[in-house]
Amino acid sequence: MKTLPYLKKDDRGIMTLYVEEKPYMMLAGEIHNSSSSSLGYMKEKVWPELRGLHLNTLFVPVAWETVEPEEGSFDFSIPEGLLEQAREEKIRLVFLWFGLWKNGESTYVPEWVKKDTRRFVRACYPGGLLSDTITPLCLSAVQADQKAFRKFLNFLKEKDSEQRTVLMVQVENEIGFLGGDRDYSDLAEHEFRKPAPQALIKSLGLEENEEITWEQLYKDRAPEMFMAWHYACAVEMIASAGKEEYPLPMYVNAWLNQFPDRPGNYPSGGPIARNLPIWKAAAKSIDIFAPDIYLSDFDAVCREYTLEGAPLLIPEARRDAVSASNVFPAFAVYHTIGFSPFGIEDFSPEKELGQQVRADRELLEQLQIDELAFVYNGTGPYLARSYKLLDSMKELYFQYRGTKALQGYLQKNEHEKGTILRLSNCDLELTYLRHSSAEPGCAGIVIEDSENSFFLAGCNTEIRLTPHGNVPGKHLTVLTMEEGTFENGRWRRERVLNGDERYHKVLGCEPSVLRFRFCVEDIRS
Repeated sequence: MKTLPYLKKDDRGIMTLYVEEKPYMMLAGEIHNSSSSSLGYMKEKVWPELRGLHLNTLFVPVAWETVEPEEGSFDFSIPEGLLEQAREEKIRLVFLWFGLWKNGESTYVPEWVKKDTRRFVRACYPGGLLSDTITPLCLSAVQADQKAFRKFLNFLKEKDSEQRTVLMVQVENEIGFLGGDRDYSDLAEHEFRKPAPQALIKSLGLEENEEITWEQLYKDRAPEMFMAWHYACAVEMIASAGKEEYPLPMYVNAWLNQFPDRPGNYPSGGPIARNLPIWKAAAKSIDIFAPDIYLSDFDAVCREYTLEGAPLLIPEARRDAVSASNVFPAFAVYHTIGFSPFGIEDFSPEKELGQQVRADRELLEQLQIDELAFVYNGTGPYLARSYKLLDSMKELYFQYRGTKALQGYLQKNEHEKGTILRLSNCDLELTYLRHSSAEPGCAGIVIEDSENSFFLAGCNTEIRLTPHGNVPGKHLTVLTMEEGTFENGRWRRERVLNGDERYHKVLGCEPSVLRFRFCVEDIRS
């Protein structure tokens, strides 16, 4: 029997996803929210568009409303069909459980839940105005979701324990309360006035205090911290029940805060970076807290989510061409477990090339997402090339990951002109090239396979090799500059770039890889 996919730190202390006992580089995409609600639609409109993108993993929603249309009556025909289709396509799956909460609301719950607002209590805005979000304080709602999730994981155990197509499960989606800093229902008001939970106080390293209130503990942040605790406790009830049935890795994803940075403008209480201490204290069954990165400052988000060695997973990334370059530093610098642009079925060359189709502006304004993050501008061919490169280099990547021999770089803003990477026997001057918004950014990965040899894969970068510190008396000679590919983990040289080409050491807008061999001489007498 195959082993269950699992997360574990490797010999260098980096959290790694192991699949069939081998480290796994998740080159993924997430489909649109409603695509997986129809097996026919998936077969005709989705799978054909994915071929050629070099994905090895697909993020696929499973909605509570489709698997329990009537209370106590379960129908797993859709996820069973998705498993069969994925196996035919030879692609692994990550299932996204759209249960009580999706994008800060409760729109994927079954009709029998939506209709019964007495049993399944809605969160309220100030003044008692009812929201479309079921409050995490409603125990009966959490227990109903828990029961369905347990059934779902039991189904996966029965249908996938041999083939292990499913790698992990996302619990809910972009959790939080949208439109208000906290729930103001009678249930929540009563709970907010009570002292803060002792389990929370203990997790903060404070002495037990049965009288301290949320406001005394967190001051002006109290409303959001209150929501974060109750969402995290609810998720723990749901996730732990699922793991009892089938202990796949599990994660939650975050709709990130941005300007104006006030709870409610984004889902209040979700697993944004500053809320993670509460989430980690309450939701111990969750293995990864994952950012959905639509913001332009990719590097800053990655840094926030990898503090103290925390594992990074990027379940939703921008759909514009910058994702084709961001994927390189995501793996090289931040050792991400996986990278997954959203709406991946729209990425095929046939759909995109020569088009500038924009997503619904009203929706993007509501989600506070930069419109450029959703531009369809030929991303597919670029991303396919990046994925193909990284897949071919994965053995080398895992061999050197966590050592000085592997480095990455990323242009963080338009004012940054370049960077210098210090290699074993030379400095690598990288100048960022100007490019259009329809092209990938300036980013890449560098792997030294010896002291005088390295591979550089990436985009939009001019390359110059110099002796360390570029000091007088040292001379560096480039022996060979090669184009090529990796096949079965081995380098296959194509063109040797010499003559006119040797003066043009550049990675262009199309992701590509070069190999350099050089020597450094001391020319002082």
